[in-house]
Amino acid sequence: MFSKIRKRRLLGSAILLLTALPAVAETPTEATRNANTAALSELPMADRRDFALAERGFVATLKDPVIRDAAGKPVWDTAAFAFAKGDAPPSVHPSLWRHAQVLGKAGLFKVTDHIWQVRGFDVANITFVRGDKGWIVIDPLTATETAAAAYALISEKVAKLPVTAMIYTHSHVDHFGGAGAISAVMVKDAPILAPQGFTRAAVSENVIAGPAMGRRAGYQFGLGLPKGPDGSMGSGIGMGVAAGTRSLVPPTREISETGTELTIDGVRIRFQVTPGTEAPAEMNFGFPDWKVADLAENANATQHNILTPRGAVIRDAKAWAQGLTEAIDFFAGAEVLITSHGWPRFGANEITDYLGKHRDAYAYLHDQTVRLMNKGLTGPEIAATLTLPPALAKQWYDRPYYGSYSFNSRAVYQFYMGWYDGNPVHLAPLPPETGGKRYVEAMGGAVRVKGLAQEAFAKGDYTWAAELLNKVIFADGEDRAAKALIARTYRQLAYQSENALWRNMYLTGADELDDGVAATDPTGGAALVSQLPPSDLFDV
Repeated sequence: MFSKIRKRRLLGSAILLLTALPAVAETPTEATRNANTAALSELPMADRRDFALAERGFVATLKDPVIRDAAGKPVWDTAAFAFAKGDAPPSVHPSLWRHAQVLGKAGLFKVTDHIWQVRGFDVANITFVRGDKGWIVIDPLTATETAAAAYALISEKVAKLPVTAMIYTHSHVDHFGGAGAISAVMVKDAPILAPQGFTRAAVSENVIAGPAMGRRAGYQFGLGLPKGPDGSMGSGIGMGVAAGTRSLVPPTREISETGTELTIDGVRIRFQVTPGTEAPAEMNFGFPDWKVADLAENANATQHNILTPRGAVIRDAKAWAQGLTEAIDFFAGAEVLITSHGWPRFGANEITDYLGKHRDAYAYLHDQTVRLMNKGLTGPEIAATLTLPPALAKQWYDRPYYGSYSFNSRAVYQFYMGWYDGNPVHLAPLPPETGGKRYVEAMGGAVRVKGLAQEAFAKGDYTWAAELLNKVIFADGEDRAAKALIARTYRQLAYQSENALWRNMYLTGADELDDGVAATDPTGGAALVSQLPPSDLFDV
């Protein structure tokens, strides 16, 4: 009996000692170092084509990298990821480190004789198309301050022209939030184009579910994290999300049919409507006279999300793959491909191969998830089983920097089957607090469970350690030792994550466990609320 009591006391002391060493807690463990070293050996690091593509056409960037609001408060730092040089440190997955290096180049880029992009001024790109009398602006970023800075840069370096039209590729705020700044320099009666259903989708996503999504977006994008090898490494599709002022200038026309062709300020544009792909309302379009295709956010240089961790309407992986198949035919012969995030691609064969392998990744995800689902596997079981085929996994642009097969396979399962997995025990599960207390009691008490978690941590079994500690914390939210150890566990999981969003969510969770939850204002903003139909006001 004495030996059992003594063992428990020593175990408790070990946990207290462990959590009293925060400096050590931030260091990648041997297990993490080994995991990242093993990952490096499997990566096609000799393929550096993306670096050349991301640098191509660079014109200039800001002298002062910090973009500020009217009060002088910083809203964006174009040089925030200048630290990402050389080989990856052990605290960052080597693939994610490389991706941040490619994404980190900020400034004005000449894509063709008629098209420029400003990249790295926000999470998305803003594109400027030279018309007969002015600029056609595509996707005016998240904030008015970053959009204004981009317009000022192209005005200084290329030509100071009015804006003769604006195009929103889809209904996510990082593609329309800065429109207020661009509208201030638009000519009278300039058209503003968007895909069918844009306004309702933009407003419902950012206002009706705004508070809940806003909180989750803070985790997903790591909005409270410092940038650095121990902090955020961006968001996979960009280097973060700008602060500042959000706005929405309503479209004057919504494009409803694929094949629609318009001539705007002397520029011929053909549209492909792709609802239910990356957003509820989205469209691709091309400039046939210049052999340029804009694939919006349907073909970023990363695997995308079928269901984003911040929350949204589930996307249709099958429709996404079909939309890319249609795009290959619709834009056949295009020599330049631009997108709303990342860098351009050049050459008709390269573009066809790029779009085809993106299509294959989503089609394989959908088809194999459905196959395993119909064999009786549940979402978590499929997520633990399904991986990219080697031919796709070696393509940098199909890797899981933003979306992942683990998350996306569960989304496809949910798309068809909902949240219920067919196990009756999950019909009316115990709330986490009640279940946590009973689990901990059944396992012999909090000290024993924390001891098991410490053993798992020491072995590098961080997922199991986190599961055990999660039960303890829901049983007793004041258990400082459990909170400190799970924070350390989350940081190791973050350091091993190739997915930028998972890294952000692990690190944000760790910081909250250590320091508490910071107060935020996750509302959608007055500009969006003002666009709500009266019938929807009571849903807010």
